[in-house]
Amino acid sequence: QEQLVESGGGLVQAGGSLRLSCVDSDDAFSAYAMGWFRQAPGRDREFVAGVSWDGDYTVYSDSVKGRFTISRVNAKKTVYLQMNSLKPEDTAVYYCARDGQRGIPGTLVTTYQYWGQGTQVTVSS
Repeated sequence: QEQLVESGGGLVQAGGSLRLSCVDSDDAFSAYAMGWFRQAPGRDREFVAGVSWDGDYTVYSDSVKGRFTISRVNAKKTVYLQMNSLKPEDTAVYYCARDGQRGIPGTLVTTYQYWGQGTQVTVSS
């Protein structure tokens, strides 16, 4: 059974950094695009970043471009989100997700078939 497990969230001051990790239980990990999304209280889940199956193509939301970096290590079945220059508005539960069909990442929630349980990121001002 497909399982994604995130880790690395926590409390950090504005301007600080965190690195999120997401480990996939499925050997099919290396064939599909991966994405990171986030959801703040009272708001819809929103796209943050996506990476292609081979790591060569990445896409970011405008709000995190230049501050966040998504990467993956297929041998470890792990995707990362390096978050630098964090702002209070980055506070949210962060979710990793795996596309069930494509190797190139989309930006819509409906593109992704498998989801982790989420990890909380809180940025204090």
